Amino acid sequence: MTYQQVIQQARGQMGPCKACPVCDGKGCRGTIPGPGAKGIGDTAIRNYNAWQTVRLNMDTICASGQPDTRCSLLGQQFSLPVFAGPVGAVQLHYGQKYNDIDYNDILVPACREAGILAFTGDGADPAVMVAACGAVKQCGGFGIPTVKPWDAATIAEKMALVRDARALAAAMDIDAAGLPFLKNHVPPAGSKTVAELREIIAAAGVPFLIKGIMTVRGAQKALEAGAAGIVVSNHGGRVLDGTPATAEVLPEIAAAVGGRALVLVDGGIRTGLDVFRALALGADAVLIARPFVTAVYGAGADGVRTYVAQLQAELADAMSMCGARSLADISRDMVRL
Repeated sequence: MTYQQVIQQARGQMGPCKACPVCDGKGCRGTIPGPGAKGIGDTAIRNYNAWQTVRLNMDTICASGQPDTRCSLLGQQFSLPVFAGPVGAVQLHYGQKYNDIDYNDILVPACREAGILAFTGDGADPAVMVAACGAVKQCGGFGIPTVKPWDAATIAEKMALVRDARALAAAMDIDAAGLPFLKNHVPPAGSKTVAELREIIAAAGVPFLIKGIMTVRGAQKALEAGAAGIVVSNHGGRVLDGTPATAEVLPEIAAAVGGRALVLVDGGIRTGLDVFRALALGADAVLIARPFVTAVYGAGADGVRTYVAQLQAELADAMSMCGARSLADISRDMVRL
């Protein structure tokens, strides 16, 4: 099975999502609820296009051999620097085939079998986080539950579930404060100050990542709060139209962090070539969300394994053709903006 076959099988199974041959944001622009982006959908499209403008500098005057795509992060080794991004409310956005519980029960163990891990999503229904942490616990803590920026009491309840799951780490998609369906919600969700984040992180009991960083100042504030890592992300364009692409801001943010915390990035990353581009621009690893939904809806765990295998093969090929034997060899001079 190829990933294109997985996509074909997903068509008609994903509600408003068309399972396009290339998930570039054009076919679903403005569809929220649904898989699209906010407003006219410009940000999601820009995310994808920005990676395509980063060209790879081919250089095959180098030692031959199979490149090593493995990476070590958070004290664990992974087969490649790719994680499945958090997705919540799958029935609302992708149709009735799966609910959040079913989705995580497929995704989390399939990612572990493929040598990577999944970030799990959160939802207004408390059962979503309970089930997500349950799936992570069943996999020996091999996952990163992601909590929305709720009020302090709700976050404390959900972080207790994370600790019970012995999760490798936890995350907060801080930019989810801008999701239209969380506006005026009970429990409330909203922006957080550095002081509020510092309290949340101090009480977490596990390494804590802040997702939704799009500026150097935002990264600095995350470090001030004690984050173990950040995710450069504009929430796939779903919270604010008209923002820069993540590829456009990644280099300056990675330079500002300077190795003091992990730097991950998402937004429009679709292939192993995109993964190579992100690493060359300063990321330690990447998150990919929508294509993993397609993988699950198209072929379940087999779809996840198929997609991860394709990403690994594409990344290894790019490394080989640019003279990188390991991820540590990937450098800024291997790409051209």
